[in-house]
Formats: sequence, structure tokens, C-alpha cells
Amino acid sequence: MSNTTLILLGAGSSSRFKSTVKKQWLYSADIPLWLQVAERFEKAATFEKIIIVSSAEDILHMKNFASHTYVQGGNSRQESLSNALQYAESTYVMVSDIARCCVPEEMIRRILDAKEEASCIVPVLSVTDTLYLDDRPIDREKVKIIQTPQLSVTKLLKKALKTETLFTDDSSAIASLGEKVHFVEGDALAHKLTTQDDLHKLPCIQPPSTKTLTGFGIDIHPFEEGKTMYLCGVKIDVTYGFKAHSDGDVAIHALIDALLGAAGMGDIGELYPDTEDAYAGADSKILLADTVKRIHSFGYTIGNVDLTIMAEAPKLLPYKAQMKAMLSSLLGIRANFVNIKATTAEKLGFIGRKEGVTVHAVANITYKALKNN
Repeated sequence: MSNTTLILLGAGSSSRFKSTVKKQWLYSADIPLWLQVAERFEKAATFEKIIIVSSAEDILHMKNFASHTYVQGGNSRQESLSNALQYAESTYVMVSDIARCCVPEEMIRRILDAKEEASCIVPVLSVTDTLYLDDRPIDREKVKIIQTPQLSVTKLLKKALKTETLFTDDSSAIASLGEKVHFVEGDALAHKLTTQDDLHKLPCIQPPSTKTLTGFGIDIHPFEEGKTMYLCGVKIDVTYGFKAHSDGDVAIHALIDALLGAAGMGDIGELYPDTEDAYAGADSKILLADTVKRIHSFGYTIGNVDLTIMAEAPKLLPYKAQMKAMLSSLLGIRANFVNIKATTAEKLGFIGRKEGVTVHAVANITYKALKNN
């Protein structure tokens, strides 16, 4: 078994990337960037464990893709790394940033092959341009550009990070202990994805797949006297509403499940559980807006939605145009991409007895293409 743990850091906010899509959820073909990076390292070497560090929201979705170890990040790179190191028990730990997504396999193996040379193995690039420090030129032969991944002796890295001092990389932390740092040849392909312009420098990132992903949702709620009824976010003028933990908007609930289904993100009960007081009487429009935000941040674009509302009562024809406009606004798509159908149950079952409503929803999403792909 390998004596090395791989830690991939991706808990940053991607603020400099300036996109509704987080960098780690940029799709290369039909695989998110963080998973492509993990598979790239797995192809180059065998690791005792792979630890992915990200936000709690990201981790919830990441677990749908692969069975790695997932750790919630902190407010800084150093805090995120310290969190991950709690789960590393191997002799060595290799740490890299998910944003450094095209690291060549040969470079990974080169670092691992040198593991016994020092307490930290660091890939570097030489500087070819003239350099100045303030208003004076400096000897570029003495300057190195530091890259990741970096390989460290695990116990030493853990010890080095137990300090108030903030280090910009692992080698700085190891060096602070007086330990030896060994340099190996880096690679220009290990360029870090910071802005969208960097996409041109990263040939391993392919344009996103053009496939359409489809999800289906269904929800049912019985009537309850004395409540306000909302359907598709629109108030319906009747004396009863839906019996539910939230406002009971059965149409929006079905639509949320359809969107989550298309994205492989579970169901409404996982994201907004009816066992939590925070969602008691919740406005379903807010839940849908939050779902749409998640869909976008995870690299998807909403195409169209189609809802079928089965109800003997109330009569919905007078509200359909308003419903369509409301969903169009909440989803951020044109009204012609929102279709709402209303039908009855021909007086059969609980719907036919005017005891409740059921809604079926279908949603189509695609992978978001960035301007520089």
C-alpha cells in the first residue's frame, strides 16, 4: 500500500474567477474540475487516501460523484490544510490546489520519486525575465517560482502548522522548522487557474459537454382550511391552503425536485428538511431561488421546465399566466421555457374528491459554457 496521502484544496470562494460557477465546478466535458484533478493524480500514482477539502455545500454534492474523504475547509489555506491533516495518517502527504488542474503525470511522479531527499519536495520553475526588487535589479538565477503539488513528511507538516504564523505554502512551513527543502523541476502546464483568461493556458480543460440532463419531480399535499394557498409562487384566492411544514407550494416543491434530479443533487428533503424549524412556514419561492443559485454555482444552466398540476379544485386557468411569469423570474429563463398544464383527475381518488393537489415536474439543464472555453 502507498505511504502517501493526497490532499486537494478547493475551499476558496473563487472571487477572482468572476463567474456564477465556482472554479471547482467548471465542467471539462462531463466531469467537474475537482474530480478531473483527483483522477489525474490517481492515474499518476497510488495513494493511501485522497482528501478533498471544500465548503460544506460543495461537499454535499461532491459525495454524489466519488467516495473520497471530504473535509470542510477553513477561512485560510493554512486552516483548510490543518483540517485535512487530521485525517492523514500516512508517512508522507502530497498537497495540491484543485485550481492547479493540469499538473502533468510525469511531474507528480518526479516529486514522489524524490520523497527521501528532504522533508519537503517542491517543484519549481526558473525565471527567464529580468526582475527588480523596488528600484533595483536582482539576480534572476537566485529566484525560483514555487508550484504545487508539494510532498512533505506528514508529522513535520502537522508540527509546522501549529503556529500563529501564516505560511503561503507547505515548503515555507517546513523550512521554518529548520528542515531541508529539496527542489525538483516543475512544469509550465501546472499553471494555476485564477481568472477566466487562464483557461487558454490549460489544455487539459475541455469545453463542457453539450448533453442535456433531465430530472423529474412529484409532490402531493392535502388541503388545510384556514391557510393561504400558493401555487407556483402565486397566491390563490381560496379559503384553504396546503397542509405542510413550509407554505406547501406543491408546484414549486415538485419543480425543485426536478431540478435537483437533473443535477444529481438528491431531493428537496435533503436540502430543506421538514424536521428543521428554520423551514417551518418557509416561503417556497425563497427555497427555489436558493436551489437555482446552487444549480448555477455547480456549473449548470437551466434550459426549460414543464409542470402538470392535477387538481379538481381550485380552478387554475385564471392564474396560469401569473404562474408562468413568476417561475420565469425565479428560474432566470424566458417565459416560453416555462410550461404549465392544469388537469383534473376525472373525479377519481383524493384529487377527485377535492382533498388535495399533486404536481409532476420535468426540468432540463445543461453544462454552463464559459466565454473562454
